[in-house]
Amino acid sequence: MMTSPKIVVFTGNLSYSVRKGIDEIDRAFPGLEWLVLVHQPVKSPARLLRNQWNNFKRNGWRWIPYQLGDIAARLRARFQDAGQHRWRGRSVARAALEERIAIRVLPDIHADEALRAVQAFAPTLGLSLAAPILRRALFGIPALGTINLHKGRVPDYRGMPPAFWELWNDEQAVGCTVHRVDDKLDTGAVLRSGSVARAPYSTVGGLQLALDDMGVALMREAVADLLAGQARDTAQPPGGKTYRKPTLAQHAILERRLQDLQRAPGGALKRLAKHGLSVAAHWSWHLLLWRLLAPRVTVLLYHRVSDSARDNLTVGVEQFARHMALVRQHCQVLSIEEVVAMETVPRSRRPLVCITFDDGYRDNYEHAAQIMLRHEIPGAFFVSTGLIGTERPFPHDVRRGNAAIPMMDWDQLRAMRAGGLTIGSHTVEHIDCAAEPEARVRAELTEARDRLRAELGLDSVMFAYPYGGKRHMTPERLALVRELGHSACLSAYGGVNVGRVDPFNVLRRGIHWEFSDRAFLLACLGLQ
Repeated sequence: MMTSPKIVVFTGNLSYSVRKGIDEIDRAFPGLEWLVLVHQPVKSPARLLRNQWNNFKRNGWRWIPYQLGDIAARLRARFQDAGQHRWRGRSVARAALEERIAIRVLPDIHADEALRAVQAFAPTLGLSLAAPILRRALFGIPALGTINLHKGRVPDYRGMPPAFWELWNDEQAVGCTVHRVDDKLDTGAVLRSGSVARAPYSTVGGLQLALDDMGVALMREAVADLLAGQARDTAQPPGGKTYRKPTLAQHAILERRLQDLQRAPGGALKRLAKHGLSVAAHWSWHLLLWRLLAPRVTVLLYHRVSDSARDNLTVGVEQFARHMALVRQHCQVLSIEEVVAMETVPRSRRPLVCITFDDGYRDNYEHAAQIMLRHEIPGAFFVSTGLIGTERPFPHDVRRGNAAIPMMDWDQLRAMRAGGLTIGSHTVEHIDCAAEPEARVRAELTEARDRLRAELGLDSVMFAYPYGGKRHMTPERLALVRELGHSACLSAYGGVNVGRVDPFNVLRRGIHWEFSDRAFLLACLGLQ
């Protein structure tokens, strides 16, 4: 009887992308045994002080606010992880995997203790995921060797960090590589590689998120090749360049260059005034307003998460990731099911927020859903079923003069539903329910409802009506929505749900790229 392959993972942290990579491989090869070694060195006070001094010399005055911000973020993350309830169903970890995985946190991944643990485990294959530089005594133990996920194109972009130096050098794409670990840095034979094209408004953070997802897929494919005995090694060409961590000054230079491509309207004084208003509102809410004002829940509406455009239906990839981090930090995030079930809105010191999307663009799956899963945030996606899996454009995109924007397909919607996200109806062809004859509206609502039930196994279907303005829904059409068994109806003309939620007129606030982080948090308070 054949024994299951054993995989040892060498890493410096158990970040979301590392855990997701392990989970994806384990799903592809059920029954694997896992040993994860996490390198977390304990530094003496003298070593810490020396490191701080060296970083100050390298980065200058910028190091002080940077380090203070980093300390605050670490403390905040530790507090949230310890005290905040995590939304069920979002964790990458599964009970079936937890029974077969052993995790050991070590101050030195190359110590005798670590070597003995790996030798006793007798791994088939080693994976280096965000790991320190490995020595042969360790990476040579697995029978099939050890492979590394490098988020860069070799040999031209060895070293770190992902995407930064490619944008610094004005490259039009960033690479991702799985290669064998050898005695030098990122020089081993290549097993799998891919690239992410640079969009007109790409940022370092946005491209890094894309590389995270690509890296998971490439590593899964490389593991499949190795376990099947079908791996093909491709030696790296001679030459290349190895990069080191940029200084904070270099970060500032690149950030200014990228911001010049996508600066929101309004002068610096106007942006500063908005920032001050948001800060004042935020502290006023937490100190007093949440007790004085009627309780409220803000349902946010997005359409696209993409760096290919900047318009009133789009937010950037890195921007959306910041939004989700902000709501997780500052707000209580509710599912749309929790919102429509409210008879009265409860009073809460943490603003109550719900995340929704309309239309069904493919970037909702590629970017939005992945970021929401990363931050363990629930959300609802209302799709026009007739355009799912097609290349046909929306009427409103045609009127704007846009080329056809790729749509999600049913497999992607099934994956999102399996991840705990809600899928709802947005008609079949994105029609104006108030303007179309009753017979067509009835047919569209019925077909979209039945298609969602058949494709996704839905029992209850919510509805968000296209265009979303007051003039796009009438009492007669709303009665039809109820008659056909929809459990809720969502609008898009703005507003906040104060005191109570009408499940057949859920108010939503649109969000787009011109919202700064502070303006976004102000919107979450529901004061406007």
